[in-house]
Amino acid sequence: MVTELNTHGPGPVPHAEVRVDLAAIRDNVAELAVRAAPAQVMTVVKGDAYGHGLVPVARAARAGGASWLGTATLAEALALRAAGVDGRVMAWLNAPGERWADALAADVDVSASAPWALAEIAAAARETGRTARVHLKADTGMGRAGAPPADWPTLVDDALKAQAEGLVEVAGLWSHLARADEPGEPANARQLAAFRDAVDLAEARGVRPEVRHLANSAATLTMRSAHFDLVRPGLATYGLSPVPQQVAPADVGLRPAMSVRARLALVKRVPPGQGVSYGHLYVTDRESSLGLVPLGYADGVPRHASGGSAGPGAPVLIRGVTRRIAGRVCMDQFVVDLRDDDVNAGDEVVLFGDAAAGEPTAQDWADATGTISYEIVTRFAPRLPRVYVNGEL
Repeated sequence: MVTELNTHGPGPVPHAEVRVDLAAIRDNVAELAVRAAPAQVMTVVKGDAYGHGLVPVARAARAGGASWLGTATLAEALALRAAGVDGRVMAWLNAPGERWADALAADVDVSASAPWALAEIAAAARETGRTARVHLKADTGMGRAGAPPADWPTLVDDALKAQAEGLVEVAGLWSHLARADEPGEPANARQLAAFRDAVDLAEARGVRPEVRHLANSAATLTMRSAHFDLVRPGLATYGLSPVPQQVAPADVGLRPAMSVRARLALVKRVPPGQGVSYGHLYVTDRESSLGLVPLGYADGVPRHASGGSAGPGAPVLIRGVTRRIAGRVCMDQFVVDLRDDDVNAGDEVVLFGDAAAGEPTAQDWADATGTISYEIVTRFAPRLPRVYVNGEL
């Protein structure tokens, strides 16, 4: 049964859609929960759930067994609460002047990487009379958010002082891996050791965290020693592999949830030597049929998916045949050389979907455009309606 839900208001593109299989989300979360046990699962739904739709995915993840939901921004966490999504939610990306009072009112766990953040959180707790649940983040080698080793003792001590005043509860200790998508890379072992040291110091000073967490999707699948009390799979939730050179999704019981589909807007015959699209990167080598696909970089199709003399474009599936983009991707459209095949305007074009159905994959698109599958699925624009299938529980 198909349940359609357009989450983006009036005026969507009528001839294309992003289709999301919520059963795949549920099943993927359930599979990850089995692999992570006894650790709990935090499903990461940042970036509009990697382009799949924040609220529908959050609900499917809960149904699949996710104990926690993770967002980057507080705005994402508050949107979940406004939609009635309950249970534990954590938001971790913040800057001075964050809406801490709103976070406390919405019962959202927050993160602190520096004393200023902890001071602002404590001030909001004092103002609202609510105790804040805080996760202290250590920089164990990522070089991004998190307190570096020299600052970690101060952050821990400040948190314990605020906790003694009843302003905060140190609910978690956490960090993030920089190279977990490279299994066997020595940096992973170094970060794991640094995280253990950070935890040991905090616990020696009196912190009793509810959860310690380090593992992203790659570490959830390939680094059991990094599981601790909670894992934070993002990409794997959506049926894509964070280590595509070593592990295919099907190898670990995952299946892609997203497919992008369109309808051919035009099919026409052209002579040999016909240049196609801007700059004539592609020129027909014979009389051929060209098919016009009404999607472009304004919709999220990478311009690097273009095909021509420098190399083939990204793959699409039309009437069971995989073809390549011919010529430069434009703002709203691209072209496919159909040769002499019996293809007509209105026929379906699958940009990517499930390999098990013979469709190109987001990883195929990533390989063709020199990027990662994360970027492919997150970039498709709001003017494409999201259609949710298999959403019944």
